[in-house]
Amino acid sequence: MSSPAPHPLLHRLVQVRREEMTALFWSFAYFFFLLCSYYVLRPVRDEMGIQGGVDKLSWLFTATFIAMLAAVPLFGWASSRFPRHKLLPIVYLFFASNLVVFYALMESGIAPARIAQAFFIWVSVFNLFVVSVFWSFMADLFRNEQARRLYGFVSAGGSLGALAGPLVTATLAPSIGPANLLPVSALLLCACVICIYRLAEWSKRNPAERRSPLENVEEPLGGNIFSGVTLALQSPYLIGICIYVMLGTLLGTFLYFHQANIIAVDIPSPGERTALFAKIDLAVNALTLFCQVFVVGRLVSRFGVGLALILLPLAGAIGFFVIGLFPTLAVLVVFQVIRRAGEYAIARPAREILFTVLNREEKYKSKNIIDTVVFRAGDAASGWLFEGFRMLGLGFSGIAFIGVPIALLWAGTGWMLGRTQDDIRRRNEAIRRPDESIFQSAALQSAAAPAAPGAGSDQRVGDVDPVQR
Repeated sequence: MSSPAPHPLLHRLVQVRREEMTALFWSFAYFFFLLCSYYVLRPVRDEMGIQGGVDKLSWLFTATFIAMLAAVPLFGWASSRFPRHKLLPIVYLFFASNLVVFYALMESGIAPARIAQAFFIWVSVFNLFVVSVFWSFMADLFRNEQARRLYGFVSAGGSLGALAGPLVTATLAPSIGPANLLPVSALLLCACVICIYRLAEWSKRNPAERRSPLENVEEPLGGNIFSGVTLALQSPYLIGICIYVMLGTLLGTFLYFHQANIIAVDIPSPGERTALFAKIDLAVNALTLFCQVFVVGRLVSRFGVGLALILLPLAGAIGFFVIGLFPTLAVLVVFQVIRRAGEYAIARPAREILFTVLNREEKYKSKNIIDTVVFRAGDAASGWLFEGFRMLGLGFSGIAFIGVPIALLWAGTGWMLGRTQDDIRRRNEAIRRPDESIFQSAALQSAAAPAAPGAGSDQRVGDVDPVQR
């Protein structure tokens, strides 16, 4: 039976089928509310990082990594005991309640400097956790073939949220103050919970969309709080994803430190710095949205995940080389916009597709370890590495040139992951269609076997002439 035709109204933007429309809409809305919630907070976090002292950024990144180490076992414990339809709302309602607590502390005026540092660390943990859980849910919801078609458009929902968030902050902050934005962000997280319930209902109505009939998506994942680490260390494929994430984080943090140091010197006014951060966010999200709607879905469907994984590393190699020659604010801003847009629009959706071929425990637990602990470990290590290069006397140009071979290694890792993902996908498809595989194998054996003497008209179907076959 042929698959249903793509929906005619959205076909020009995304290759969605009629039975996928509900899931596509709620996934789009889910990511919109999620990133809108985060981007309401992001400009405040970046300014707090500079006001706390550029020389203290390495310590803040290290503290964030330690906080991740404490948080991940809690998530492992919760995912082992709660089914999906309960686990995800618990995560988002927990972070929403944290925002209410921070709001109360900021309004109280107790130790404002310490609260600011704690808020910087909390936001750095929050954004990775909630986005990681979102993509785990998407990998659990959609098959690999669906992800290749739909992830670009789903990501566009996040980009619209990332555009709306700074606009909310810019509009409301002057009149209500930064602290009063925290309850607004909490309400947006509650909207995510509504989307989760609607997607869970769609999944129940569409059992054929599950990846495997052997997996009950409404049962707890089981295992222990550290099983995500064990699974990741036992899988060369997951280790490869860890390396890909670490290399990308290393270069991203190098660029972030370049940005913080150059902007702190060239733009002394906190208001002007915050405005520049908002303009960078706006340019990044506009370019990202364009690529997600018109480029990424067709790019991945036509050329595969491997190409999508290497585009950003290759752009990074070129960008760091140019920054090494011209370490100016203008060059840095242009490269930062291109790098972040490439990450959000192409590299991140492609990386998330890598997880669609794994089992559910790997999708939630191991993926969460990679997206949080591995990512923040890369942040912390690269922050101290950057400072170490500076202590050795290397300037911004020298450190930028070091980034070029790292970016090329990053590209090679992405290419290998793309090929491995294709192999796993084909193997999974063969397992899901055992009868078809058996039939094909029997047909090949039959075709290879010599015909019995005198078979005549009783010759088997498989024993046709090679030319005719």
